[in-house]
Amino acid sequence: SSRKIGEFKFLRSVEWCSDDRRLLIVGFKRRGDDDLIFEDDVPAWFDRLGFFDGEKVKILVYDTEAEALLEEFEAPRFTSAIWHGDKIVYSQPRKENPLMLRDIYLYEDGKTEKLLENVGVEAVDSNGKDILFVGRPERKYLSQHRYLYLYREGELKPLTEELGLSTYDAKLDGNDVYFSFLEAGKVPLARVWNKKIERLVDEKAWVTSFDVENGKAALIMMSDTSPGEVYAWDGSLKQLTSYNEKILAKLKVRRHRHFKYKSFDGTEIEGWYIKPDVEEGKAPVVVFVHGGPKGMYGYRFDYMAQLLADRGFYILFTNPRGSNGYSEEFALKVLNRTGLEDFKDIMEGLRWLLENEPQADGDRVGITGISYGGFMTNWAVTQTDAFKAAVSENGISYWLTSYAFSDIGLWFDKEVIGDDPLRNENYRKLSPLFYAENVKTPILLIHSLEDYRCPLDQSLMFYHVLKDLGKEAYIAIFKQGAHGHSITGKPRHRMKRYKLIAEFFERKLVKGEKEFKIEEILKPGNK
Repeated sequence: SSRKIGEFKFLRSVEWCSDDRRLLIVGFKRRGDDDLIFEDDVPAWFDRLGFFDGEKVKILVYDTEAEALLEEFEAPRFTSAIWHGDKIVYSQPRKENPLMLRDIYLYEDGKTEKLLENVGVEAVDSNGKDILFVGRPERKYLSQHRYLYLYREGELKPLTEELGLSTYDAKLDGNDVYFSFLEAGKVPLARVWNKKIERLVDEKAWVTSFDVENGKAALIMMSDTSPGEVYAWDGSLKQLTSYNEKILAKLKVRRHRHFKYKSFDGTEIEGWYIKPDVEEGKAPVVVFVHGGPKGMYGYRFDYMAQLLADRGFYILFTNPRGSNGYSEEFALKVLNRTGLEDFKDIMEGLRWLLENEPQADGDRVGITGISYGGFMTNWAVTQTDAFKAAVSENGISYWLTSYAFSDIGLWFDKEVIGDDPLRNENYRKLSPLFYAENVKTPILLIHSLEDYRCPLDQSLMFYHVLKDLGKEAYIAIFKQGAHGHSITGKPRHRMKRYKLIAEFFERKLVKGEKEFKIEEILKPGNK
């Protein structure tokens, strides 16, 4: 039988206690006025969560056997909590930077004890004795790598600083720490054992999630040719499922070919490309730009790229400076310089492809990206006429309104573009909007209406200005979907997105059409 124990607009987490009886529930509570939203804190909204409307976090402990609520208390928004034996550890954001800085508390029987103050870490697991934290104790940038620390005897003891790579996920199993991390296009699984880091699963693949108990791990792993399967690790790796076997048997999936190249200043950059089936002649190219800027391409399955490759396009991926998976210094190089050296890195990657793949057609090149990749797409078409088609998704065109409008703009944008936004010339100098008159590339702007990370104004402004200047521009606005609509959208939504992108590049780079008629693109039967 089921029983209602609380009502929440959004549940952040539900965790069983080790006694298999009590639940730790973290949810949100809002004002709930049908007529208005009122706010006295920032941000006023958040991607996928909507308007906060005076939101508070509610933390509850529920006894499933007694069917009784044992504990209930409120905390500021963004607070997270985990079990620590019979106690609760919660990470409470600080007002000056709720995305990065926290105070850490221990809660027991209505009493709280502050364990850590003004730190850049968050509690993620506990064995009842030690607490596992991820982040940086003294954190200056959101773009810094996230390392693991064990809280023991009142101190944070570093576990993965020497590795120098950013943590993806982490869990405690007894006294051992298991974690995945980002490294040069892959996400391996490792263990901290006897103060040493031991790699357990180190494939050309991404361990996207895992759990561990008594030294045995269950994990989901994807690669450039597999959307993901379930595996077990017990000293060796064993595949447990073949969910995608039947569908993949009907399709041709192409591997990501790895290469390295020197950028304009000698910096080594990694890239991958997909080669289509080309019997004779040349094939068009589409450059993919990841989000972030601290995203990472590599050995992960990319549906859109495989679809375009199947239609005869070369696909180029690069990890320009600012990307994850390399040194922290490499990741921070893009700060206050977005669109400058990182853009050159991408263009040098394109040059490498055209020089090393004779069938890649340099006269028919497109570019696309989401979020920061959308910004870079907007930026690229204002800086060069090398691209003959562009699809920008949920991107940025004006950094000042992004700072003021985005859910994370007050912190993230000031880090990436610079402090003092109202006076800092970077907010204009690094914004594609102010170079719109240079655009010669046909561009399709795609945005989701409920994106509060890179809100709709970014694409709409760029579109309006381009049209006012007589440029060839189109905009597609999905009525539902947050920033990650390309992944979380409904199947019908995602199918239309795939069609829009594939058809735009095909009609511009293959057929050379001068128009883009939505009625033709989305009509029934058009595959």
